Amino acid sequence: MSNSSFKFKQFTIYHDKCAMKVGTDGVLLGAWAPIANVKRVLDVGTGTGLIALQLAQRNPHAKITAIEIDTVAAEQAKNNVLHSPWADRIEVLCLDFRNYQQDDKFDLIVSNPPYFMDALKCPDEQRCMARHAGGLNYHSLFRHAVHLLSEQGKVSIIIPSEVEKTAVDAAWSHKLFPSHRMQVFTKPGKPCRRVLLTFGFQEKTCIEENLCIEVNHNEFTPEYIALTKDFYLKM
Repeated sequence: MSNSSFKFKQFTIYHDKCAMKVGTDGVLLGAWAPIANVKRVLDVGTGTGLIALQLAQRNPHAKITAIEIDTVAAEQAKNNVLHSPWADRIEVLCLDFRNYQQDDKFDLIVSNPPYFMDALKCPDEQRCMARHAGGLNYHSLFRHAVHLLSEQGKVSIIIPSEVEKTAVDAAWSHKLFPSHRMQVFTKPGKPCRRVLLTFGFQEKTCIEENLCIEVNHNEFTPEYIALTKDFYLKM
C-alpha cells in the first residue's frame, strides 16, 4: 500500500490530499460509535471520509451526511465515497459545521474533533485548519449538535485524555450527559492516551470500559482485534 492510500477490507481511503491521514483514532471511533438502529448520521469534520464509510459498512440502513470545511479534503472524501459500496447512502458537504442547518434530526453525530484548541497555529495552513477545525471547539460542537439531534440521539467523539474534563464540561453545559466511556491504552502499564465518549440527553449511569491496543509491538490484544476486525486487512 502506498503512502497515498490505505486499503481496508471493503473500501480504500485515499488521503494524500488530506492534512490528517488515516489513523487509529478514526478507526476506533468508526468501529465503536453506537450505530445499531440508527437511521441518520452526521459526521462532523469527516476529513478522508473514513468514519462515515465505517459507519455505512456497519449499518446497511443508515443515511450519512459528512461535513468537511476544507475544500481539498472534502473533494477527496467525495471520491473515496464514490468508489465505495455505499455511495448512495453517504453525502459529503463542504461547509462550516457551525453554519449547518437541517430540519430533519440525526440519531447519531460523530466527530474526531480538534485536539489543539489552545496550541500555536502551525505553518501548514491545511493541517492547521484540520487541527483547529476552522475555529470549532468542544463548546461549539455540542452547542450546535443539540439542535440537530433527535430526542434519543447521541454524540460520539474520541479525544486525548488530557482534555476529557474540558469536553465533558462543555457537553454538560449543553445538557448532554455521558452514557458510555472507554479509556484507550496503547500497551499495558502505559497511561491512557485517548478516550471514547458517547453523550445523550438522558442523564443515567455511564458505562465504563477500558481497551488496550497492543500486548507488545504489533501484537494486538484480542479486544482490539474484535473491535476492528471487520475493517483491517491484517492484524
